[in-house]
Amino acid sequence: MDEMLLLTRIVLVGLTCLAFVSSGLACGPGRGYGRRRHPKKLTPLAYKQFIPNVAEKTLGASGRYEGKITRNSERFKELTPNYNPDIIFKDEENTGADRLMTQRCKDKLNSLAISVMNQWPGVKLRVTEGWDEDGHHFEESLHYEGRAVDITTSDRDKSKYGTLSRLAVEAGFDWVYYESKAHIHCSVKAENSVAAKSGGCFPGSASVILEGDRRKLIRDLRPGDKVLAADEEGNLVYSDFIMFMDRDTENRREFYVIETKEPRRQIKLTPAHLLFVSDNTTDNPHSLKATFASHVRPGQKVFIVDDVRQQLKSVTVERIYIEEDESSFAPVTAQGTIVVDQVLASCYAVIEDHKWAHLAFAPVRLVYGLSSLLFRKDYLLSNGTFQEEGVHWYSNVLYQIGTWVLDSNSIHPMGMPINSS
Repeated sequence: MDEMLLLTRIVLVGLTCLAFVSSGLACGPGRGYGRRRHPKKLTPLAYKQFIPNVAEKTLGASGRYEGKITRNSERFKELTPNYNPDIIFKDEENTGADRLMTQRCKDKLNSLAISVMNQWPGVKLRVTEGWDEDGHHFEESLHYEGRAVDITTSDRDKSKYGTLSRLAVEAGFDWVYYESKAHIHCSVKAENSVAAKSGGCFPGSASVILEGDRRKLIRDLRPGDKVLAADEEGNLVYSDFIMFMDRDTENRREFYVIETKEPRRQIKLTPAHLLFVSDNTTDNPHSLKATFASHVRPGQKVFIVDDVRQQLKSVTVERIYIEEDESSFAPVTAQGTIVVDQVLASCYAVIEDHKWAHLAFAPVRLVYGLSSLLFRKDYLLSNGTFQEEGVHWYSNVLYQIGTWVLDSNSIHPMGMPINSS
């Protein structure tokens, strides 16, 4: 499919969504189990392949082990039974343990069950192992937390297992492993894990620069504020802040801290957020290239504000580490870029193409532009595209469209947004 045609469809769907609401007034679509309703070519996983291509209990996959759950532990209430009639549970222990799992695992499993029936009419999803309370798995297995399942098809046709693995990836499991000729292993992030609320954000304590060289915390931004950003040519400009794609004032998250050499600068952002880097062949900001924060490595160059010349300049990344921080905010500007703590970043995340993401948000910029002409700023604050709390509905819509039409390799493995609004 032609790339421009694909992106045009995304934007047209976005325009259609906005046409049914006034000035961005709406809540997002509810959570549903169905993922795909149209044919899509699926690439089966190879035996022993796992996606994403990182260890299961790392930040980019299902996250760290948080401790065994027993029937007598306080955390047992985190598990919920799955009585979906479209799933066969082996339950060889005859205790119902295989039906117990976290809500996130249940959601993904139910989504997969629909995909299996659509792929192979008359065939159902089969779970051979779910929550383990008997110690049958290796130490620190996610089965002990109800975050992992081993699956097959009901007909146990091994020729289907490569495709079944791919369907599990498409259903949203955080780690899928074609582990054995006899089953597929799938797992998810913990419910309370900061990794489960991904997307792309900055901490609320990060600062931006307003006109007049004034500083403001990201958490205090309001529509109409003009913040320092960069245009397509890499020139510094002041751009209207439009809205937050994600606004979470209550929870802690893990951020990548990217620190430069002299002059020393530091930016915190979530793994799936896009950051502009130099391609090492040129330090010219006119050729900005964006990559996921989790892909940045020491020795690469990022762009900071040169206070003397008031322009962008590249500096070398010295070290990268992970740190927790309070709250998270994902601001969107008219330019699609923003200078945070004097480092240039994209406003976008999850899909590793800044230009595509910026074009996909054209309807939002259009609505904001029309609204600012027709209404006062106080109206925009109370009725416009400003996001009070949670993931903005338009971001959720774009993400769902992206999962339908884009290859999974184009989407960050931690890019699943959780609609907390």
